[in-house]
Amino acid sequence: MLCSTVARQAQKGQWVKLDLNGDEDNVGYGGVLRMWEGELFCDSLEDRRIAIQSLCCPWYRFGKNMKRAGFGSCFLQGSIYLILTLVALLSMLAFTVTKKRCFLYIGGAFIIFVGLYMGYHRTKMRNKFNIRGDSSLDDCIFHLTCPCCTLSQEARTLEMNNVQDGIWHGRGDTICIGSYSELNKTPLELSPPAIVSTKS
Repeated sequence: MLCSTVARQAQKGQWVKLDLNGDEDNVGYGGVLRMWEGELFCDSLEDRRIAIQSLCCPWYRFGKNMKRAGFGSCFLQGSIYLILTLVALLSMLAFTVTKKRCFLYIGGAFIIFVGLYMGYHRTKMRNKFNIRGDSSLDDCIFHLTCPCCTLSQEARTLEMNNVQDGIWHGRGDTICIGSYSELNKTPLELSPPAIVSTKS
């Protein structure tokens, strides 16, 4: 979790008002927006194990991410991703062999559908865990342009913050302070300085 001070600096000193729409799961997050762990492209090789899984077996990594985020079983989510990807690849292969445009259109449609499916789940993850990010369209574009980097970033975020079965446990090295009732207080009101006696 991000410390509230870091979150305030990221928001240029302004607290963010969250519209929870009655969602009880987000009550404990206060005004803090979390961030993805690392940059999308630059830090994709930060954790080599995750990077290799994302590159060589992305359907497994996607399924594992979805299980950690609480969006279904690893096998089900990974299988859906694998089937969609295989249909897209086989359609493109059929187009190269037969030169029939219908296979090209089917393959293109499935490639776009894979990006939409994965982008939808990235958006769900951002909303569920209050992760700061761009629009849903950007999430889909990230998965279309570099799915391995995007899967790697999601996996790093979920693993580094100890997310298990849809519950964000947070990192062990940071704390989150503050609540909704403290949004209007100045930093000195939140934690007044200690009074030290100058007389001995």
